[in-house]
Amino acid sequence: MTADSVRTLKLSRAEEQRLYDAWKEFEAKAPAYARFQLRPENCVITCYESGKTVFQGKDAAVYAAPFEDVPSVSLSSSPFAQTNDILPQAGSDEVGTGDYFGPVCVCAAIVTEADMALIRDLGVRDSKKLTDKEIREIAPKLMKQLKYSLLIVDNPTYNRVHQNNNLNAIKAKLHNQAYVNLAKKAQLPSFIIIDQFAPAPVYYSYLKKEQSVIRGIHFETKAEDHYPAVGAASLIARYGFLVTMDKMEETWGMAFQKGAGSAVDECGAEFVRKHGEENLGRVAKLHFKNTDKIKAAV
Repeated sequence: MTADSVRTLKLSRAEEQRLYDAWKEFEAKAPAYARFQLRPENCVITCYESGKTVFQGKDAAVYAAPFEDVPSVSLSSSPFAQTNDILPQAGSDEVGTGDYFGPVCVCAAIVTEADMALIRDLGVRDSKKLTDKEIREIAPKLMKQLKYSLLIVDNPTYNRVHQNNNLNAIKAKLHNQAYVNLAKKAQLPSFIIIDQFAPAPVYYSYLKKEQSVIRGIHFETKAEDHYPAVGAASLIARYGFLVTMDKMEETWGMAFQKGAGSAVDECGAEFVRKHGEENLGRVAKLHFKNTDKIKAAV
């Protein structure tokens, strides 16, 4: 076993929850004194009651990287000096995979040198660091100038596809399709970045049956903090999520909670009481554990 095959980190409870939400489809029976254990491809992740989280396996470093104390760059203050020599660039990000209600949205966008003034003026950064109000104001301006491809997968479609694909397979196929679509609008730059959610070999293994596969991609964790194309894609994807949620709330006459916490369970129970359990799959991702809690509550 090499030194790089094990990572042990001390995570906050919020970070533990973020880790669990990212890979919960791969949950396994937890060993003694562990809060949970996850077994994604090429890694075993064990979160212990002591507060330590151990990543073990061939790709331990990849799965641990988003939680390691690596200095990040704020897009609002950085002139992106480190990326000026690799413009134009294309980047992609996804939104909605951790939300019980609402769609999964993936966007791929191209940023050129000519776009950088707008990127800086708008204070583009990862959508998780902006309020929904800010996103509603910024994203349409980006969408007017940038070449982008936005995919929005509604809940009925997501639930049907998830029967034969795990979440990371769905994400890989959506990122790839977003780039395929973007390539029809503009020539893809030689530098393409994905905010890494799986090791590169695993990512491409999910695409082995796809007719068109975009290759030569650079995979990097926390890419939205370092590359304006990923930051812009993150914003546009979040905007697509918000607009779709608006339409859902208008259709069903109620507000939907974001995330997957206890407030979501209460919201789901309210929805079932108003519209029936048979309609839950039209607004929610049914494989989440929230579904069992909601059914038990009504």
